[in-house]
Amino acid sequence: MEKMFVSGSMPVIIVAVVVLALLYGIYYSLIQKKNKAKEAFSSIDVQLKKRYDLIPNVLFIANKFMEHERGLLEDITKLRAQAAKIPADLNNAAQKLDLDANIAGKMGQLMVAVENYPQLKSDQTMIQAMQTYNEQEEHIAAARRFYNSAVLELNNAVEIFPSSMVAAMLNIKQLPFFEVKNEQEREAIDASKYFK
Repeated sequence: MEKMFVSGSMPVIIVAVVVLALLYGIYYSLIQKKNKAKEAFSSIDVQLKKRYDLIPNVLFIANKFMEHERGLLEDITKLRAQAAKIPADLNNAAQKLDLDANIAGKMGQLMVAVENYPQLKSDQTMIQAMQTYNEQEEHIAAARRFYNSAVLELNNAVEIFPSSMVAAMLNIKQLPFFEVKNEQEREAIDASKYFK
């Protein structure tokens, strides 16, 4: 009788071990994807910090020449200050990405406004600052691509069965993609065209 009990429970134990192994595999994969998204967002944040550190130099130089653009310079300063206060974690991703879009738009307006100031346009310090800013924008774009790739993997795992069930149990949610908000932002900013 005892042998029947042992041999009858063996398939149940094997199924339980297989199910646990499958659940652990899904759990492991979800955590990897979530951490990759965190790493990607952190990369964006590092690049944005470099941009935020560069903005005061650009504004300081522009401030000498651009008397009629005070409102724009003040807007950029305020947005930069707001962005610096937001903690760099995935819970703040949407807010940080929206604020970044506003900063990018205002900086684009600044670059267009520079065109109206020939002295500023030919100032070597401003040329160098804008070239550095343009390079930083390229680094930000690369970090955004990495982030969107990581978010795609995570969001797929959160939506597709059976990992969607495990994600729900672990309270792992989809993350926002970095998306361009308007047509003006879709255009790449090339500071070199302003300094010919």
